[in-house]
Amino acid sequence: MKRIICFFLCAFMLTHPIVYAENEAEPIEGVNAKSCILIEQSTGEVLREMNADDELPIASVTKIMTMLLIMEQIDGGILKYDDMVSVSENAMSYGGSTMFLEAGEQLTVNDMLKGIAVASANDGCVAMAEHIAGSESAFVDMMNKKAADLGMEHTSFANTNGLDEDGHYSSARDVAIMSRELLNHPKITDYTSIWTDELRDGKFQLANTNKLIRFYTGANGLKTGSTSEALCCLSASAVRDDMQLIAVVLGAPTSAERFASAKALLDYGFANYHINELVADGEEICPAEIENGTETQVMAIPKDGRSIISKKTDAAEIKRQVYINDDITAPVNEGDVIGTLDFLADGKIIDSVELCADRSVAKKGLMGIMRDLILGFVK
Repeated sequence: MKRIICFFLCAFMLTHPIVYAENEAEPIEGVNAKSCILIEQSTGEVLREMNADDELPIASVTKIMTMLLIMEQIDGGILKYDDMVSVSENAMSYGGSTMFLEAGEQLTVNDMLKGIAVASANDGCVAMAEHIAGSESAFVDMMNKKAADLGMEHTSFANTNGLDEDGHYSSARDVAIMSRELLNHPKITDYTSIWTDELRDGKFQLANTNKLIRFYTGANGLKTGSTSEALCCLSASAVRDDMQLIAVVLGAPTSAERFASAKALLDYGFANYHINELVADGEEICPAEIENGTETQVMAIPKDGRSIISKKTDAAEIKRQVYINDDITAPVNEGDVIGTLDFLADGKIIDSVELCADRSVAKKGLMGIMRDLILGFVK
């Protein structure tokens, strides 16, 4: 359908331009690890990276995908936090980091999430996998399907918890992708930001394996991991001034160095970048004319909000340009696409968002059409 320009919004100054990060293979100051990446969560923009596509074992950082599938089940209404989860002999048999589950014991999904997020419980992962999918292998299939859906091209899961196993690996970039997706479930940080807690009426104490939660301002997750093959790994998330960063560190030689490396990446991001909102979710952009409807106009609003990650040291003029479709005819349903909002820098489109009708408008009936004809004749 032909489109016409509705209006041109005045240019406005953002403190910083859009970021285009370069792929870095050289060592990054303050980072001692095989691979790393730093991204901003809302936009997915990469701010720093080093060997980010190298396929490496990731140990218990694997549990980010496990928690993601659990949160999808909860937010999808399939699971509830107070649902009871039964522990099998198989789940109880897992060693390493555990919440010391006993066969036949029942804990809530809420308590299982605490054990997984805070204590990195391998047995809790298997118990939840069996509860959701019937078996760990079936749950692993779900993990790999989700990884493929998210575009994680350098990932293969063989278990739910990250214990060393052939064919189980990921990359810093892929870990950042699934970390970003997990943070789209805001409730998860109620668990990943816990420093200490307890289970079984105080009989079992929990202490977070992610020391940044206590010692880094704004830290709210996500997951540590360490095995003899993976060495020390971490996906660290932190938020300051409405900007959520994710720093992934894989293959650090010691636990202290993984935390120091993540801290160096996060410090760099918070010191050098800022998040700016291009358009708010639900913001009213302009009216759009409707033909043959019970109303003559709807308001055009963005399909979703858009933000931009930009450097603090630069400034750029970002212009908004609005296009509204010509000849919009009733009936119109709330959410129907009726135009486009473009964002331009230096004359080039850097982002776009569809504009939608803010409400439904029914088609005018025969009596309404006749009334309009009469009124038009009288006028």
